[in-house]
Amino acid sequence: MAELDGTYEPSPWGPIAEEVDRYERSGGTEASQLVGDEWVILWTLGARSGKVRKTPLVRISDGNGNYAVIGSQGGAPSNPNWVHNLRAHPAARLQDRDTLGDYSVREVDGSEKAGWWARALEVWPAYDAYQQATERTIPVFVLEPAG
Repeated sequence: MAELDGTYEPSPWGPIAEEVDRYERSGGTEASQLVGDEWVILWTLGARSGKVRKTPLVRISDGNGNYAVIGSQGGAPSNPNWVHNLRAHPAARLQDRDTLGDYSVREVDGSEKAGWWARALEVWPAYDAYQQATERTIPVFVLEPAG
């Protein structure tokens, strides 16, 4: 995806930028300080800036090449910025250890969301507590290989 080959702008929040650096330096083999041992880097295109943004997230996979990303932000009252980016540009790149791929993205709900949510809880049980901590509905996006 040509747009995601553009200029990378690190997060202005230091801990996110540090986690991305840690992942890229270690190839994802070092544990994240924010999202644990099972993690990936989500690349999005900034909704306003048009620049590449990278975000460390919990790895949620179906084992068949598809992933999900959960916009929990720890139960904060607002969505993380990457949610706005995906809604504006429903395509992403995902780095899972030494594999980097392009994905089409769609927001899911209903039974499909419930299935991915259950899978997410197996990896990160705190998602239910995050949903209880906020009045917003936490969004779930499915990433499917592009092409």
